[in-house]
Amino acid sequence: MLRSLSLALAAALLLPAGAAHAETKPTTPRKLDLADRVAGTYRGDVNSDARGSSKSGVTITVTRIGPNKVEIRSDYARIPTVAIPLEKAMDAILAASGSHVFLLDTVRSPDRLDLTIDDASWSGNRVAK
Repeated sequence: MLRSLSLALAAALLLPAGAAHAETKPTTPRKLDLADRVAGTYRGDVNSDARGSSKSGVTITVTRIGPNKVEIRSDYARIPTVAIPLEKAMDAILAASGSHVFLLDTVRSPDRLDLTIDDASWSGNRVAK
C-alpha cells in the first residue's frame, strides 16, 4: 500500500502543475461574419482604369483575414493587394473605411462583386466552387 502510494506521488510530481486535473474544453465554433460571406474567388473585368486600359478575365481572390476584414488579391498587376474592413448597410456589404470601394449586394446580386482599388474599377462574379 505504501509502495503504490509512493509511486502515485512520484508520478504526480513528474507531471506539470495542473496536468493531472486538466480538462479538455470543447471549442465553440466561431460565429460567421461578413468576411466569411464574401470570401472566395471572383472572375471579371477591369472596366475603367485611370492609369491604363480595360482588361478582361481578371481573377480576384477575397480572403478573410480577421473579423469583418478581408484581403483582396488580383492576378492583374494594376490591382494591388489590399486589406479592407467591411460593414453591412441595408442589403449591401461595403468597405467600412479607406479609399477603396467594395460593394456586394446580398439580395439583388449576391455573387457579384464591384471593386475600385488604385483608380481601377473591376466588376465580376463568384466562381462556382
